Amino acid sequence: MAAYVDDVRHQFGRMVMCHLWADTEAELLKMVDTIGVQRKWIQGHQTLSFGKHKKASWVHFDITLSKKALAIAAGAILTDRYGPLEHTARIAIASGIPDCVEYGEKRLAMIAECRAR
Repeated sequence: MAAYVDDVRHQFGRMVMCHLWADTEAELLKMVDTIGVQRKWIQGHQTLSFGKHKKASWVHFDITLSKKALAIAAGAILTDRYGPLEHTARIAIASGIPDCVEYGEKRLAMIAECRAR
């Protein structure tokens, strides 16, 4: 099990944000507790997220670069900008649903192509 952060840099007001996600909900919540991010900022979770954050396409947190540094120090794995796409593709494959598996495999192939460029 692992937690991950990507190398994107999204402006949000005066802050610069990136993404934090994990293999399991428990691992994700443990990491945000460790780095001091409030659980209420979770996105894509059907019961813990609120408002527009429920509609995120995957369960994650947007975190500042200072929290990213803390997450890496606590063991989070740094990924490139394709890390979230790879993560959701692997979830689709793990579902075992034929259409989802096909979608996930196509997405992984697309990511490999992009990384090769």
